[in-house]
Amino acid sequence: MSWWGWLILGGLLMGAELLAVDAAFYLVFLGAAAVGVGLLGLVGLTLPLWAQWVLFALLAVGGMVFFRRRLYGRLHGSAPEVRDGVEGASVGVTENVPAGGYTRVRLRGSQWAAVNVGRSALLAGQRARVEGVDGVTLRIVSPSGQSAGAATPRQAKNAGAATPRQGS
Repeated sequence: MSWWGWLILGGLLMGAELLAVDAAFYLVFLGAAAVGVGLLGLVGLTLPLWAQWVLFALLAVGGMVFFRRRLYGRLHGSAPEVRDGVEGASVGVTENVPAGGYTRVRLRGSQWAAVNVGRSALLAGQRARVEGVDGVTLRIVSPSGQSAGAATPRQAKNAGAATPRQGS
């Protein structure tokens, strides 16, 4: 094939990738290999047709193997991590939940079973943070790490606990 045929083929392949087809950058490397073979013919290196095709194949596969991932990642950038989990979400506790106790909480419009994995009780009306998920059960803890003793006197009364002492 003449050098200008390779250049046209390379231009068509790269143009197809960049303008019409999203082939994950593979056509760019095929086009670059064709342009490379065409440029070698332009500078005077004459090869038999079979050698041109072998050179085209080697350049295309070599470029894809050694450069595609790095170049594709650099041009497309990396997408931000999608955080679809519920870890870190805040839920309201509607009843007193001792450490290790179970309750039901509402999260994203659904009722969930939840277990208090913290070291202290969660009081009715208190917010809790989702620490993780075990199957369909949320693991919840106090978001501030405060113990039930640090609750307001009203919350402590609702929990059936004694009013916290001052200065202890």
